[in-house]
Formats: sequence, C-alpha cells, structure tokens
Amino acid sequence: MLSQNKSLKPEVSLKQILDKFYEEFNFKERLEHDPIEFPLRYSDPDDAEVAGFIAACFAYGKVELFKPVIEKILMPGEKHPAQFFANFRLKKDRKYFKDIRYRFNKEKDILCLVFILGRILQKWGSLKNLFYNFYESGHEDIRNALDGFVDCFLGMDTSDVYGKNIRPQGLTQLIPLPEKKSACKRMNLFLRWMVRTGDIDLGIWDKIPPSKLIIPLDTHIAKISKCLGLTKRSAPDWKTAEEITGALKQFDPVDPLKYDFALCHQGISGACRGEGYSAACSLCIFSGKQKEANEAPFIIKKMVV
Repeated sequence: MLSQNKSLKPEVSLKQILDKFYEEFNFKERLEHDPIEFPLRYSDPDDAEVAGFIAACFAYGKVELFKPVIEKILMPGEKHPAQFFANFRLKKDRKYFKDIRYRFNKEKDILCLVFILGRILQKWGSLKNLFYNFYESGHEDIRNALDGFVDCFLGMDTSDVYGKNIRPQGLTQLIPLPEKKSACKRMNLFLRWMVRTGDIDLGIWDKIPPSKLIIPLDTHIAKISKCLGLTKRSAPDWKTAEEITGALKQFDPVDPLKYDFALCHQGISGACRGEGYSAACSLCIFSGKQKEANEAPFIIKKMVV
C-alpha cells in the first residue's frame, strides 16, 4: 500500500510499476469477465455504441448476473441493435422485453429505458450526435456534457410506459446524473469505451480527448486507489472519481484512464481485496514487497487468470 509502505520509492517508481502492469496485462484474457465484450461484437459504430450504452447501464453487481440480462435486451436487435431500437414501437415490440428484470430494475423500467433510447435515436440519429451536441456547445467539461446527455433521457415523457409521466428509482438508477453527486460509474465507463483508443476500447467518438474522461469509480477502483494513495476520500462520489483521475494524470496526462481496466480487474479477479487482507497484499505488485521490480510480469499473470 503506497500510503503506508515506506519502502516504496517516490511517485516515479509507482509510475514505472503502473506502466509495466498496463503493458504486461492480458486484456484479451479478461474480456469475458467484462461488459465491454458486448460493444466489441459489432463492427458498425452505431451498433457498437447502442450495445455499449445498454451494457454500461446494467454493469453493476456480479458479471455473471448482469450479462444474461444484457444478452436478452440485445437479442431482438440481432446483428444491428441500433436499427432495431431506432425503429422501436412500444405496442409492437414490448413483447421482446416481457419478464426481463434485474435487481432494482423492474420490467417496466427496462422497457422504458428501451423506449426512451428509441426516441433519442429517432431524434438524434446516434448517441454520439446527442453527446456532441452538449460537448461542443461550450460544455467541454465532461461532467457538464454528461449532465446534458442524461437530462435528455430523463426529460422524455414516460407516460406511454408507466401510464403517467414518472421516473421511478428503477429507471433513474440506470442513468444517474453527475449533478446529483453520483460518481456515474457506468456512464463514465460507457464514455471510456467510446472515447479511448488502443488495447480494448473502441475510440469511435474521436472529437473528445481521452484526457477529459473521468475514471469509472466502482468498489474495486475505490479500494485499490486508496491502497495506492491516489485518494484519501472514502465517499464513492464524483469528487472522488475526479481526484483519482487527477492523480493518474500525473502518470499519463494524455490518457490517464489507460490503467482503469487492468486496475479494476485486480479487484474483479479477487487479486486485490483492499487493505487488511495480508495474504493478498503480500503478493500485490504495488505493495513493494516483491524482491525485484522485474518480478512483476509473473505476479500479474498469476493474479489475473
């Protein structure tokens, strides 16, 4: 743990370890344990962003639980989900979403998300066009652009689905607003997929610099970030996500989120369990307890399989 282990060298050493960790990480091996596998299935950018948006909305809880839900939602669109959802008609197509639910999200909440997505695509043509509308209108701060993007979804009339124009928690939980102080992990995850290029991210929204992105803050990133001294905050909110992102910018100001996938999967794989687990911590490449820095590739391979 960087903040506690005085045997570690200053920040330069942490950068070297992080960079080596990133370079040696087996991204392909971890894809089946990550929702990014859904947008990666599609060659058409419009299909990829729609699949990515839906996958990101439901990317909470255990991977093995939310993946079947995403599969069911995307299934009616077959090879071209963007076309299916752009042509979505509630009366005709609601049958495809019967009995689909996930944790806080009831059948009507999922149906309403699909309904709103269809309306957005009909009006804007693509999710990229909608996001760019806010990003290019003097709101190049990613938070302000994301606020406008989500506001468009939540501003749609939901009466056709619920019988009255309401936004129950099961709907708003799927697309939270930064202005509500939420870390907006899943929307920031979606933006990472769309904006970053290289390794596994798609990079199909090319007008936004990766340096503008905010890290998708989940429990895994929160735990390992505290261990590494990237934040002292405990609240899982937007401010903490900004602080962690700012710390990572010291290591790569152009592409700070390049470390996100690998760090997150340290937690998903069980390799990192946060502070207080001595067995895991003693093997962690970030603890400074291994004898030589060049042992890192072996430890990485061992921990992420």
